[in-house]
Amino acid sequence: MSAKISLDQWQALIAVVDEGGYANAAEALDKSQSAISYAVQKIETELGVRAFALEGRKAKLTETGQMLYRQAKILVEEAERIESTAIQLSQGWEPVVRVTADALFPQHCMLTALDAFARQSPLTRIEYTETVLSGTDEALLRKEADVVVNARIPPGFVGEPLMRVRFLAVAAADHPLNQRETLTHEDLRQHRQIVIRDSGTRRMDAGWLGAEQRWTVSHSSTRNAAILRGLGFAWMPESDIGTSLETGELKVLPLAEGFERFVDLHLIYADGQYAGQAARYLGEQIRLAVAQPCPGVTV
Repeated sequence: MSAKISLDQWQALIAVVDEGGYANAAEALDKSQSAISYAVQKIETELGVRAFALEGRKAKLTETGQMLYRQAKILVEEAERIESTAIQLSQGWEPVVRVTADALFPQHCMLTALDAFARQSPLTRIEYTETVLSGTDEALLRKEADVVVNARIPPGFVGEPLMRVRFLAVAAADHPLNQRETLTHEDLRQHRQIVIRDSGTRRMDAGWLGAEQRWTVSHSSTRNAAILRGLGFAWMPESDIGTSLETGELKVLPLAEGFERFVDLHLIYADGQYAGQAARYLGEQIRLAVAQPCPGVTV
C-alpha cells in the first residue's frame, strides 16, 4: 500500500507545532503560508481526522493531532538518518565495522567509543568481540576484524600505542597470603592461582604461572568472583579491581618484588593505511575514550 501522506506534508505539520503557527512554519520551511495550510488540510482529509482545533484565534493540537505529531517526528528523523547513512556509504563509509579487543581493554572505554560512533552513524552495524591472548592475533590474521586493540603487533601489521594497563597481585583480604608481612614468589607456589584461558587456538600462557595449583577460567568475571570469594590469587588489571581495595574486600599481596606489572595495548587497523572511513572513525573514538581519566590506565 502506497503512503497517502508525503514527508513534506508531515514536515509541515511538525513545523506548525514547533514554530507556533502557520506563518512561522512557512518562514522556517521557506514556503508560502498557503502551502503549509494545504499540507495540513491534506493530512486531515486523507486520514479522516482533525489534527488541529481552533481555540479563539489559535489552532491547538487535538489528542489525535498530538499522536500524529509524535509519530511524524519519528518518521522524519528516521528518514533523515537513512539519507545520512546513504550519503556516508556513497562516500566509502562501510556498512559494518568489526572490532576486536583484548579483554584487558577497559569495557567502559569501548562502550564510550561505540556510543560516540553510533551517534555519528546509527545505522552502521558493529560486531564487537572480546578476546584473550592469541585470540586477538587470530582475528587479525584471519581477517575477522577491521579495528583491533591488542597487546602484541603481529608481523606484517602496524600498531599505534594506545594505553598501558597496570596489574596488581591481589587476593581476598582474609586469604592466607594476606596474613603475612612479606611474601616471595616461592610462597605463592603453595597457593592456587586463577588465570584466564587463551581464547585463541594456540593456547598461549602469559604472566607468572609458578603455582602448583591453578584454576583456568574462560572469563574475567569468573576470575574476579573467585578471587573475591578467597579461592585463590591473581594479577588483576586495576580496572577490574575497581573499588575492592578501598572497601577492603581485596588486598595487594605483600610481595617484596613483582606485585605490579604493566601491559601496553596498541590500536591496529587490519587494512593499515587502507582502512575504511568508518573503521578510522571508530579507532579515533577509541583513542578519545582512552584519553579520559581511567583507573589503572596510562596513556
